[in-house]
Amino acid sequence: MTIGTTGRTEAIESRGNPGAVARPRVGGSVGTVEIAEVGTMTYRSRLTEALAAGWRYGGTHVAAGGDRVRTLLTAPGGATLLLGVPVEGGKVPTVVDLAPAACWDEREAADLHGIGFIGHAPLRSLVDHGDLGRWTVPVAGTDLCQVAVGPIHAGVIESGHFRFHLVGDRILHLDARLFYKHRGLERAAEGSTLDRGAAYVARACGACAVANGVAYAHACEQVLGLVPTPALSRARTLLLELERLWSHLNDVAAICAGVGLAAGNTRFAGFTERARRVNAELSGHRFLFGTVRVGGNDLVADGGQVRAVRAALDALRVEVTSGWRELMFNASFQDRLPGAGVVATEAARRLGTVGPAARAAGLAEDVRTASPRLHYPGFRPVVPDRATGDVRARLEQRGLELWQTFDLLDGLLDRPVEPATAERGAPPGPIGVGRVESPRGATTCVVESDGARVTRLRLRTGSYANWPSVAAAAPGNLLVDFPLINKSFELCYACADR
Repeated sequence: MTIGTTGRTEAIESRGNPGAVARPRVGGSVGTVEIAEVGTMTYRSRLTEALAAGWRYGGTHVAAGGDRVRTLLTAPGGATLLLGVPVEGGKVPTVVDLAPAACWDEREAADLHGIGFIGHAPLRSLVDHGDLGRWTVPVAGTDLCQVAVGPIHAGVIESGHFRFHLVGDRILHLDARLFYKHRGLERAAEGSTLDRGAAYVARACGACAVANGVAYAHACEQVLGLVPTPALSRARTLLLELERLWSHLNDVAAICAGVGLAAGNTRFAGFTERARRVNAELSGHRFLFGTVRVGGNDLVADGGQVRAVRAALDALRVEVTSGWRELMFNASFQDRLPGAGVVATEAARRLGTVGPAARAAGLAEDVRTASPRLHYPGFRPVVPDRATGDVRARLEQRGLELWQTFDLLDGLLDRPVEPATAERGAPPGPIGVGRVESPRGATTCVVESDGARVTRLRLRTGSYANWPSVAAAAPGNLLVDFPLINKSFELCYACADR
């Protein structure tokens, strides 16, 4: 029996038969999560079968109570499946050899929950900042040296330590250590009401407030058996695309800074600020804080406000188009981009790369293509003609998505925005999974609940998923090019320090 790749899934073992697997069930829905409890002897075989059938790894977390580990799998059609395996003697089998994208998840579970992963050796620390030998990879050789950068940086950014192993100026290996300001938000949310839990997710990252908030709201609404009305779906989609707009403009500015093109950096930073001011005009906050809640939407914009926002976006689009053209025809700028920081297609698939970085490597995957709780009718992801997985491809990917977002916003702003609420329409359950395409890729929120309160919260953002890809993109490049490579991903530190 195999696990299919389309439609939603039906867990034919669910909670009573640990030897069975999930099978496909054709038909659309607002998205539900299926739970499959498996034994330690069948956990790895079930995951192997799923991956071979086209499912993708979506995260691993320790369940409420600490007696079980759950691994999320996602299908191209939007189906989600949680494989649960019991913790025996404080350990479960590792899956990092089957899904290398699980490396951070297992290391974090070991640090924060004391879970051992049999076969994951060495199980290096991630959140626990011990001595160098506990989190770095030993590298030895003639003329080898190390360069430590951070955790305190010259720019106004969060703390992160990058340790480079070099021969001359050539990078052999990079170890990245984040989590310097880990706030324990997931643990702090336990015991709060579902409504109150949104506050913890909203504080995970200022740059991803909407994406994280919508993912959490969707997970909670699955738990409650609620489905969004069309008005609620449109409002949330509008907020997500407004967040994507300023974020992508900011990413282009960052790449310009990475090559020392001050004029490009300043110009696109100005565009970023204008996009944030549009957010403030519509919602009262430049970063759209406080615009997402469980079960409804309080954003209101009458016809005059909508017309003003639409006019501001039209004017911004004209200037962004002009600025983009100048970047494309700036030879000294373009010469710095090709071949730097390559993450090839197969490497991106193996590492679980998501979002623009994955699409720039040729993986045409985007959660928006299967988001029944949002308003993306007929959406199709775009990829650059040269999906080479380097800095140039990641820049060009941002450009393609900018025009796509401008078009989406133009369609979403064709009417006033009114308050909306979710409605009953699906069976409630103990676990909800929300998946949203953030500006940096697939963001997943898992909420376990007793029906009224959060018993476990797990937030796995696009940045969290992509940090290992940054480390993988560095070897073979010159040390002086790492700032450019890093900025071409432009990931959030706070999304790891949650």
